[in-house]
Amino acid sequence: MLNKKVKEIMTTDVITTTSDVDVVYAFEKLMEFKISSLPVVEGDKLIGIITATDVGHNLILDKYELGTSVEEIMITPVVTVSPEDTLEDAIKIMKEAVSSSGILNQLPVVEDGKLVGIISDGDIIQEIF
Repeated sequence: MLNKKVKEIMTTDVITTTSDVDVVYAFEKLMEFKISSLPVVEGDKLIGIITATDVGHNLILDKYELGTSVEEIMITPVVTVSPEDTLEDAIKIMKEAVSSSGILNQLPVVEDGKLVGIISDGDIIQEIF
């Protein structure tokens, strides 16, 4: 199971945003589609990512001014995985990419600099069990 390729289970119809979008609108998109992260793209090139946890937490604490753009808050560089990587590789990347006891729960899938998919910890768990 863990030797299966990321491309075999990744989601290919990735919901994205652009860097010029207002943070409030991006958060609404995260909530509307019930997703935990939103890759930020320029064309088909991945340039950043935002997470529902980070954005929601900071909105509640009123840390953003009206008109704050995604570009101002997006996480860069983005930790990614290749479609040719195995699920085991993806799990290692999710675990090792963050400090302390955390884990990334979404990995954008990038090939030749282009965003081609996304894989989540839930996708991997469903595949294994």
